[in-house]
Amino acid sequence: MTTYLPNSWEYQLLAWAEQAQQTHRDPLKGEPAAELSSAYAYCAAVTRQHSRTFYLASALLPSEKRRAARALYAFCRVTDNIVDHPQGDPAANLETWRARLNASTGVANPVIVAWTDARTRFGIPSGYGDQLIDGVKRDLTQNRYQTFSEVAEYAYGVASTVGLMSMHITGFSGEEAIPYAVRLGVALQITNILRDVAEDWKAGRVYLPQDELTDFGLTDADIATGRVTDRWRRFMRFQIRRNRALYTDSWRGIALLDPDGRLAITAAGKLYDAILTDIERHDYDVFGRRAHVRLTGKLSRLPAIWWMSRRARRY
Repeated sequence: MTTYLPNSWEYQLLAWAEQAQQTHRDPLKGEPAAELSSAYAYCAAVTRQHSRTFYLASALLPSEKRRAARALYAFCRVTDNIVDHPQGDPAANLETWRARLNASTGVANPVIVAWTDARTRFGIPSGYGDQLIDGVKRDLTQNRYQTFSEVAEYAYGVASTVGLMSMHITGFSGEEAIPYAVRLGVALQITNILRDVAEDWKAGRVYLPQDELTDFGLTDADIATGRVTDRWRRFMRFQIRRNRALYTDSWRGIALLDPDGRLAITAAGKLYDAILTDIERHDYDVFGRRAHVRLTGKLSRLPAIWWMSRRARRY
């Protein structure tokens, strides 16, 4: 058995995960079956509209876990939208959203109704949701990250927390699974960052490590220009190589998940990993196009993903 040895940047992330693992709140009172069913259906529609990849991956889960995963997605989507599409004071709105989520009585909001039920059924620590809100809130005050460690901390808040909550939905063997969920979350978010360089620039944000941009002779001006140069290619090769290493190591955690949840998590990771391949195929141009994987490409990968999930082992 291989002993998990975290990289230096991971120690803080694992400490946060352990801290959140200790948090629980009393569940809200049960909702009528019809209202609960309607709330879950609403979350499924939100998921289908905004993330075809997540919708496809969650479809590989048993029905109860599937609807919980889509409630989780809807919770994350609403949280993101408070910052990405602000109305009024986004910081105050985030805190209002947090208070409503953590209220001790029922709230007439389909996402809150479904997510509270899912969180209760699967024993999801409430601290992960709070950490996600804190991670999203960071976008209101920070738009540059000096080092990869800082980027990883941001990725933990907005993505690893989602992986840790998903892990409670799929089921897992014990706390030894936590580091792999943290690492997969970072890998997924870094993929988002590499794909969305142009979109983030327009929003006034650069998530790429500033010290590494400097090491490759790049500045914000290169991103603003949006030209693929040899320096940009070398920089992106380095980023993709490290990101793939994160994916590779995180696969060891698949065997620690309950068998009926392994296919969905493997699919989510491998389909996102394929975005890196699309970036490479288009000569690292993330300025003039948004890297993606077509539905036919996703479906064609499913047999290999299924086989990988079936053969998952600790090593």
